[in-house]
Amino acid sequence: MADFETLDLEIADGLAVATFNRPDQMNTFNPAMVADLLALFDRTDEDDAVRAVILTGSGRAFCAGADLGAGGETFDYDARASEMGGPHEGGVHRDSGGVVTLRIFRSLKPVLAASNGAAVGIGATMQLPMDWRMGAQDSRYGFVFSRRGVTPEACSAWFLPRLVGMSRALDWTYSGRVFGAEEALAAGLVQSLHPADALLDAAKEKALEMTASSAPVSVALSRQMLWQGLTMNHPMDMHRVDSRVFAARGRAQDAREGILAFREKRDADYPNRVSTDMPDVFPWAEEPPFR
Repeated sequence: MADFETLDLEIADGLAVATFNRPDQMNTFNPAMVADLLALFDRTDEDDAVRAVILTGSGRAFCAGADLGAGGETFDYDARASEMGGPHEGGVHRDSGGVVTLRIFRSLKPVLAASNGAAVGIGATMQLPMDWRMGAQDSRYGFVFSRRGVTPEACSAWFLPRLVGMSRALDWTYSGRVFGAEEALAAGLVQSLHPADALLDAAKEKALEMTASSAPVSVALSRQMLWQGLTMNHPMDMHRVDSRVFAARGRAQDAREGILAFREKRDADYPNRVSTDMPDVFPWAEEPPFR
C-alpha cells in the first residue's frame, strides 16, 4: 500500500475510495496533493483488484481550491519555482491542476466524484474528467478564478462547456460566483444529490452498478474511446479506432466467456486483466506533448 500525505486510500469490494485528509485546511490543493493524486491513479491503473475509483473529501469540503498560504505569490510559478517542481516545456511551468486532470482523463478505471462539501477552483475542475459526479445536498461549487485575478485552469475551458454548455460555462467563469448543489444538478455538473451521510454509500453503489458485471478490459477501452472521442473531428476518426478495438476484443478470451455466460445463463468470469491484456490499438498512447 502506497503512503500518501494528503489522502487516505481504502480498497475493498473492487472499489478504491480515496479521501482527502486535510479537513482543517478544507482539503486545499498543494504540491503534495499533486504527487499523491498522480501516484493514486498509477496505483489504481495497475491494480486488477480495482474496478473503479471514488474520490471524496473529509470534513466540510471536497477540496476548497488552492492552498493560498503563499499569499500573493500563490499562483506566481516563477517566484515559487523551487517548491513547485513539476513538468516544464520551453521554460513554461505546466499548470499542476492540469497535470492532475489529464492523468484522471487517462485513467483506465472509471472515476467517480463524491463531493461532500465545498468544491471550489481545482476542487471543481478536477472533477470534470470524472465519469460520474455526485454531490451532497449541501455541497457548493465555484469556478472562482476571475475573483482571484487568474483564469480557468486544469483544462476546464475544454471540459466545462462540453459538460454544461458554453453559456453556463461562461456565466460561472466570468462571475466566479459560488453556487449550490441544485444549480449544479440542473446544469449537469453533477448527476445526483444525496444526504451527506448517504453520499459515499450511494457512490459505491453506482460504481458497482457501472462495473461489477462488465469485463474490466472492455470498461477500460470504452472509457478511453468515449473520452478521447471528444477530441475527434469526424465519425470516421472513431470508426478507425473502434474497428481496431472491436477486432481485438472479438478475439480475446473475454468475448468467448461473455458469450458462453450469456448462453448458459450464469455470471461471467472474465479472464483478461487491465494490467496485462490491454491491446495496443489506440493512436494515442501517452499524454500529448505540452505546447
